[in-house]
Amino acid sequence: MSSMFWRIFASFWLAIALVAGLSILLGRALNQDSWIISQHPALDNLPERWSQRFEEQGRQAAQDFLEQRKQRFHINVQVLDDNGEPLVRGTFSPRAAAFEARQHNERRLPWRRLTAEYTSPSSGNTYLFIYRIPHPELEAWHRGSLLLPLSALGIALVVLTALSLLLTLSITRPLGRLRGAVHDLGQTVYQQHSLARLAGRRDEFGVLARDFNRMGARLQGLIGSQRQLLRDVSHELRSPLARLRIALALAERAEPAERDTLWPRLAKECDRLEDLISEILALARLDAEPGTAQAIDLGKLLDALKDDARLSAPEQQLQIHMDSRPLPLQGWPDMLGRALDNLLRNALRFNPAGQPIEISVQRQPQQLQISVRDHGPGVPADLLDKLGEPFFRAPGQNAAGHGLGLAIARRAAERHGGQLTLANHPQGGFIATLELPLMAQPG
Repeated sequence: MSSMFWRIFASFWLAIALVAGLSILLGRALNQDSWIISQHPALDNLPERWSQRFEEQGRQAAQDFLEQRKQRFHINVQVLDDNGEPLVRGTFSPRAAAFEARQHNERRLPWRRLTAEYTSPSSGNTYLFIYRIPHPELEAWHRGSLLLPLSALGIALVVLTALSLLLTLSITRPLGRLRGAVHDLGQTVYQQHSLARLAGRRDEFGVLARDFNRMGARLQGLIGSQRQLLRDVSHELRSPLARLRIALALAERAEPAERDTLWPRLAKECDRLEDLISEILALARLDAEPGTAQAIDLGKLLDALKDDARLSAPEQQLQIHMDSRPLPLQGWPDMLGRALDNLLRNALRFNPAGQPIEISVQRQPQQLQISVRDHGPGVPADLLDKLGEPFFRAPGQNAAGHGLGLAIARRAAERHGGQLTLANHPQGGFIATLELPLMAQPG
């Protein structure tokens, strides 16, 4: 077991033992005389019973009562009135009284001397009772009287020790499971079912385990997507690099006149490689911290996209339908602009001449829908679920691209707390819709 277990266990146990022990010791130290008078069987109700006999039956009956007590418990008793005069002869012997008078240190006396006052409720008289208990008799009574408290204390300590053990284990065991889960997560071998039992608890550890499961699932998803992205990147980079290597080999062997025909091919392959790396970096940056969200002027953003499309594809017609109501959208303009630019470029690749590309902005009660529709051939229904995965391109597609545009748009929508929906339009063509929550928070 860990040192934390023993520290918590020892702290609980020692605190309980010290409190119990100190309570008993302080109680006995502060009230020792009164404790003996109230607990000793020889003194139990002695003042009440003696005063009743003295007032009802006379001095001799009261004296006989004291004699009987002495024979039974070996305790001497003397009773004085308000003036300090003895009311009965008592059981003190003259020699013992003289011996006590000669001693200046009470600890040297062979008995324990106790006093108590009692006022009779019937007569109102006050009596002073003086007790002398021999030390052997007192020690014997202490041993018998302490047996029950000590037994109760021992049972209490056993019970409290068991409770402390259970309490300590209820704290350290969940921490141990969480520590193991953290270690597994660091080694990328974390399994969510390892904290299933702990997540079922209805206390703070259960809440922590459920939060940890969600965090672990998200981290594993990110790690898996990054690994897949790395594999896809490695695969995609091989093709342009291979073409560059072939073109360079041909240029080395070609005559000077033939090399001039190879330079455009080399430049084209470099451009393709540069575009691919640029899109890969754009996708990777979406997982980084984007900073503080800010208000987005969607109208200004769409106007800039329209101007860019007019320059890159002047033959295409672009129609924008925008809701006139205020659009309180917050996020990151550059990220959202890149996503919309990719959706627009994707539509420009497949939209036939003479048909407009339609961009529609509609405000819903809780979200904003931005859709980009083209009039192209669309996508087979069985491939719609795969669209948006990095480097995925539909079979037979001849348009330029690397399969990252939709992936960038989807990740940008998720960062804004929304989603990207891809579908074939019922009237023909393809439609991509960004669904963004109004006043979106960082994703």
